[in-house]
Amino acid sequence: MPVNIDRRKLQGLGRLELLAKQAVEGFITGLHKSPFHGFSVEFAEHRQYNSGESTRHLDWKLLARTDKHFVKRYEEETNLRCHILIDSSASMYFPAGVKPEGDEFNKIKFSIYASAVLIELLKRQRDAVGLSFFADKIYLNTRASASGAHHNYLYSELEKLLNSVQGPEKQQSFVTEALHEIAESVHQRSMIIIFSDMMDNTERQNEIFSALQHLTHNKHDVILFHTVDKKLEVDFEFENRPYTFTDLESGEEIKVNPADIRETYIQRMSTFRQDLKLKCGQNRIDYVEADIHAGFNPVLMEYLIKRQKLY
Repeated sequence: MPVNIDRRKLQGLGRLELLAKQAVEGFITGLHKSPFHGFSVEFAEHRQYNSGESTRHLDWKLLARTDKHFVKRYEEETNLRCHILIDSSASMYFPAGVKPEGDEFNKIKFSIYASAVLIELLKRQRDAVGLSFFADKIYLNTRASASGAHHNYLYSELEKLLNSVQGPEKQQSFVTEALHEIAESVHQRSMIIIFSDMMDNTERQNEIFSALQHLTHNKHDVILFHTVDKKLEVDFEFENRPYTFTDLESGEEIKVNPADIRETYIQRMSTFRQDLKLKCGQNRIDYVEADIHAGFNPVLMEYLIKRQKLY
């Protein structure tokens, strides 16, 4: 069914925010037609009226249309604080050569778009949201807020990051230090959502899990969206011809025919993913593999399932 769009309301929106709104509208429409229609997104800016309370904030227009009693929700009624973390290190810019305005995605572009649609959904539910970018250090770390001005600021920062999707100059990833620092900076209990390929440059995997555990120790609820290009990084579906593979963080190159290393590569990647999933489970972290070719609905659904359980 076509969605009527008020173009006057869209004039002040950035491209990323507009696409996020359209993605969330499509997701909610599909959700209402699915077995998951019970999720509380239909009246995302309202709460159900309780018998005996004041009718001061009752939505009379909504009552006339639906014959149901709902009260308008306000910022002070926020019941969730969410902090979105985006790994912006060089390995997240795979595959290389992706354009900001094109239809193709690399890991960083997917993470930006997925974060934008989550912010749109959080905004509709009047939940507070903060945003962080990290690589060799933390480049952005905002407080969580539910105000309109704050949302506009977050979208503008995402737009800036989007304009760099063709890649930074060998920007190495130090996930461990960044996560520890962010864990110390988020003081109130929050839902922490991380988009990362978890390819820390330091080969200190145990310390990465220690940093993730730091987040849960502070009583945050953590979802790790392990961002991957499943076709190339997991299934290793390259043509049977020589390639020059380049490490995006170190610049190191190796020339090889994928057929010669496919079996070993797939085995090692499988071990890495299973170990990551196991360690996340041991630390009470929700592990979700986020394939950049699978769209944003799986990300939104995982968020809603987590929110439904906790809040």
